[in-house]
Order: sequence, then structure tokens, then C-alpha cells
Amino acid sequence: MKTHVREAAAAIAALSMAVALAACGGGDGGSADGADGGPKIGLLLPDATTARWEMDDRPLLEKKIRELCPECTMEHANAKGDVAVQQQQVDSLIIKDVDVIVLAAVDARALQPAVQKADDANIRVVAYDRLAEGPISGYVSFDGQEVGRLQGRALLDAMGDKADGGRIVMMNGDPTDPNAAAFKKGALSVLEGRVEIAKMYDTPGWTTEHAHTNMAGAISTLGPGNIHGVYSANDGLAAGVVSALKANKISPLPPITGQDAELGGVQRIVIGEQYMTVYKPFGPQAAAGAEMAVALARGESLDGIAGETVSSPTAQAVPAVLLTPVSLTVDSIKDTVVKDGVYTIDQICTPKFKAACDKAGLT
Repeated sequence: MKTHVREAAAAIAALSMAVALAACGGGDGGSADGADGGPKIGLLLPDATTARWEMDDRPLLEKKIRELCPECTMEHANAKGDVAVQQQQVDSLIIKDVDVIVLAAVDARALQPAVQKADDANIRVVAYDRLAEGPISGYVSFDGQEVGRLQGRALLDAMGDKADGGRIVMMNGDPTDPNAAAFKKGALSVLEGRVEIAKMYDTPGWTTEHAHTNMAGAISTLGPGNIHGVYSANDGLAAGVVSALKANKISPLPPITGQDAELGGVQRIVIGEQYMTVYKPFGPQAAAGAEMAVALARGESLDGIAGETVSSPTAQAVPAVLLTPVSLTVDSIKDTVVKDGVYTIDQICTPKFKAACDKAGLT
């Protein structure tokens, strides 16, 4: 915890703080319990579109921080996909004199000035899941290229005899998210030379709606019978892909990939609308992020936490924890998300999915 007065705070105080302060201390429990005078840790999440942020990452991070540092105080905010809002949230945390910010950036490049401003105020920043630019002190995520390779291999397996020369559509993620570039690079390393990539799209904001629109355009251009597989970078995009295919009455659906093991994605896998997803155990990621944040808040080294280093366009040799993702298909649901307690069988196998669950051996 710091006792000095930051000159940066005075410069920021002139900003309109109504939005930012409300975002960091709103009725959703923005300020978590902690002892007065203890370290202060801010948690900034990028959007409410992807279910994992509020359903998995936030509660896991907060729980682990409390375990490691009962005296810590926490502040939470979600930018809901708005870069300007997240910049205001960083400003708010600077004024609140936090010691560390755990940042899952809306836009890794656009947040660079905000990260720099935090660093100038002697606030350490842990880049969480996305490698934000600027002077970050630590990074925790999954191996993004391996995510793409898992998706590419699974897609080829599912395509069967269409794996050599078949036509696919690639539905990539948000071009402002460096993870999306890593997923794409990994997938292309597997797919190029094996299949024809007939259409490729980036998806601003990772939104289901954009994916639906893009997929509908691909169907119109290529023809409903000429798409043999769809690389979808995550489960939200897969939902849009599926809805567009079904709206065009395409049956059976071509194999479709995903990522994040969202409940809806797992249920689509059960009924055969989506072939696979990439399961990234959020517990170990949140634990590593919490350990980094607490260590930095206490002025400790990350040497015992981070076993690797990464570099961004603006920072070199950043201490990092890179975790291993897992491919999930219908045959591995029990051994992954159910075994790890992410979902129960009852949560997956609601009445709508019971027959398919029975067939898959889940019930």
C-alpha cells in the first residue's frame, strides 16, 4: 500500500467522474470487503457479452484474492465493450489510490495510454487474458496459438473426407484483441494447405450478431451446400454461426468450432449443433492472476509465480503464466467441465437436452 500523494491524481480529477465512479462502485458490489489500510486491488473486465467474465473470472479472482490477502480491498468494474469507459475506470482507480489493477483490456492497443498513466502513478498493472500494451508488470493467459491449433485439428477431424480440399468459413474474433490474432495464427498453421478458406471474417466486439450477419453473407455468396466446416473463434460467435445456418435451413449443419466452454456452447455440442469448444480452466488462470496481483500489491517479486516471459509491441520480457487449453467434444464433457465443477449434469441436461444427454451417456 502506498502513502505518497500522486501528482497524477490531481490532473485527472478534472475529468467527469460520474460515469467512472459509478462503474467502479455501483450496486453490483463494486467494492469488495477488505480491511481498512490494506492493499487495494482493482479488477477491470472488458465486456458483458462473453459469459465467462462475470460468471467465472470475476468470482474466482475475488475469492482467491480474499484467500491470499484477507486485508485487501477490491474494486470491480465492467467496461461493457466500451474503450472510453474502461479508460475512465482506470482513471477512477488511480484516484482511489489502488496498488494494482488486474486488466482484461477491451482494446489492448487503445488502453496503452491508460496503462502508462497507471504506471506513472506507481500502480502496477497485470494484463489478464489479453496482452495489453504499455508498461505492464505481469501477464496471465492461455497459449493462444495452441487454442487455434486445437480448433483447427478438431475441425479437420470432424470434416472427415472433406478435410482435404473442402471449403470452410473462418469467423475470427475482435481484431483489437491480440488473443484473436494468436487464435487465428494457430488455426491457420493447421488449416492452410488442407482446406480452402472460402471466406474469412473478423468480428468486432466478439458479438453473436456480427457473426450471424457475416455467416449469412457467406451462405449467400458461397451457396448453402458449399460450406463444409466453420472455424468459429469462440462460443458466442458459434451461436451466431448456428443461427444463420438454421435460418437458411441448412441441414445437417457443418462442423463448427468454439472456445470458452460456455454453457450454451456445451449444450450445442450435446445436441450436435457445434462440434467442439476449447475449455480453458478458469480456476488456474484466476489463481495465477490473483497471486500476481497480491504479490505486486505487497511489493514482492513475481519470480516464484511466473515461469515464462512474453513481449508486446511496447514491453519486453514481461513475467508471464501461460496455461494449457483443452479440446472439449461430446465425449469429454464429463472429464472436463463436469469433473472440474464448472457445470453439473443437471445444469447441462435440462429437459430440452435430456434426450440428447441420454444418447451421449451423460445421464
